[in-house]
Amino acid sequence: MDPVLLNPLIALVAGILILLMPRILNYVVAIYLIAIGIIGLVNHLQ
Repeated sequence: MDPVLLNPLIALVAGILILLMPRILNYVVAIYLIAIGIIGLVNHLQ
């Protein structure tokens, strides 16, 4: 799991979801932040 590749992919998916369904903005942002936090913690603990 390489964060250099994973972070932009997550951001791209989040952006597409927001464009397609703007009502779920809060959920997409929350999931994005949680995913980035988990990725950061996993890489820090390795």
